[in-house]
Amino acid sequence: MLHSTKSIGLFRSFWVMVLVFLLMACSAPSNSSSTSDTGGASPSASPASESTQDGNETTSVPGSESTSPLAQLPQLQGDATVVLQVNGKTITLAINGKDAPITAGNFIDLVDQKVYDGTAFHRVVRTPSPFVVQGGDPQSKDPNFPVQQLGTGSYIDPETKQARYLPLEILPEGAEQAIYSKTFKSAGESKPPKLRHTRGAVAMARSQLPDSASAQFYFALDDVDFLDGNYAVFGSVTEGMEVVDQIQQGDRIESAKVTAGIENLKR
Repeated sequence: MLHSTKSIGLFRSFWVMVLVFLLMACSAPSNSSSTSDTGGASPSASPASESTQDGNETTSVPGSESTSPLAQLPQLQGDATVVLQVNGKTITLAINGKDAPITAGNFIDLVDQKVYDGTAFHRVVRTPSPFVVQGGDPQSKDPNFPVQQLGTGSYIDPETKQARYLPLEILPEGAEQAIYSKTFKSAGESKPPKLRHTRGAVAMARSQLPDSASAQFYFALDDVDFLDGNYAVFGSVTEGMEVVDQIQQGDRIESAKVTAGIENLKR
């Protein structure tokens, strides 16, 4: 039976909303005070920025004030290369510190600290269409950690014993400065992001609050442009996308290593 164009459009819109909800619900910090119906959690506040709880205040730009929370976060001032070993095969990532210095700096810092070694990919969504492969939850290093709770973990700084959260950082195309702590919709930005959710893009997962990304990241399995302006892309797969396509839920990152550009990381 043939469906009308309107019906097909409504069906696609329904799945888009479902997929976005799933991405947010399972990327929330573990030390939050409330829990969603899906088992994810939502932070009551985001310590990584000076934004209000609903993310409506813009965080100051990197380096503008030595006391700014952004100035306390790692930054990647240039590019870097990361090589992941998954199922005995190699995935090479180009990390873009020029257009996403804080998001990229956080990732490179965590790779360098071996935070991702041994972590599992807890979410793989390929139906009804290719969507994302998500991992990086530090809790997944423990093989006995409840599977249903994966997707709620954050990186805990060993010095401060506090979770590290990032401001949402997205650079509009043609702009010199990124928008911080706001989605493009809430900021009234009509231009597309410079770094987009094309197949192979690497981006940070987060909960409903803009400034709640920490350690979890995902690969885009296809062009998923409906995520543009809502999540921070910071790199892309340059080699081994066929390995990403074969990742199954529960597969682990055997190792992650910065093979070039570590000198661009400023802590």
